[in-house]
Amino acid sequence: MSKGIFITATGTDVGKTYITALLIKTMRSAGHHCGYYKAAVSGADSIAESDAGLVNQAAEIGQAEESLLSYLYKTPVSPHLAARIEGNPLCMDKVEADYRKVCMEYDFVITEGSGGIVCPIRWDDEAQILLEDIMKKLSLPALVVSDAGLGTINATVLTVHYLKEKQIPVVGIIVNHYNGNEMQLDNIKMIEVLTGVSVVATVKHGDTSLSIPADKVEKLFSMEE
Repeated sequence: MSKGIFITATGTDVGKTYITALLIKTMRSAGHHCGYYKAAVSGADSIAESDAGLVNQAAEIGQAEESLLSYLYKTPVSPHLAARIEGNPLCMDKVEADYRKVCMEYDFVITEGSGGIVCPIRWDDEAQILLEDIMKKLSLPALVVSDAGLGTINATVLTVHYLKEKQIPVVGIIVNHYNGNEMQLDNIKMIEVLTGVSVVATVKHGDTSLSIPADKVEKLFSMEE
């Protein structure tokens, strides 16, 4: 069975997809057989145009499109509402089965979440599923993507605290939109102090590779909080 981690973020548009692509690209460039999975995405007309398709292309995985994603919703709203509008609710058994299939093909699998950590994936009379439920079902630790700018201390600390309250291990934090100014350096310091979790990498705008080597990325798959 392959090793996996789950990429979540402090909110929407923080850069999960971009960071996920960099992580997979780093692993694959070092010769590691690393694949991708996402349970649900909304606001895309096709898999190729979705987050899953973007990662597949940017990281040069060459993965079969049908294995990247379980549920594609065209309506640009939260997955739970898109599922209700389109009449195609997420089934946890399908998510687990699809993820296991990807694990059979790759030694490492990076699973990307939707939005921030408190994201409803299905919410109806039959089932109420949050993003955390998928993480628990797949037994995946979290790697949190946060922004470098103003307000990130609050958003990151709350996200990590929520994950810990739900007993989901947090293996690290990656800070996106980083430029190294005094405020951002202090943000990183305070995030580490207040969460007890290390910032394992910083990513500047336009970076095409990570600031850490593949062996350190690989260790994230085996870490426990």
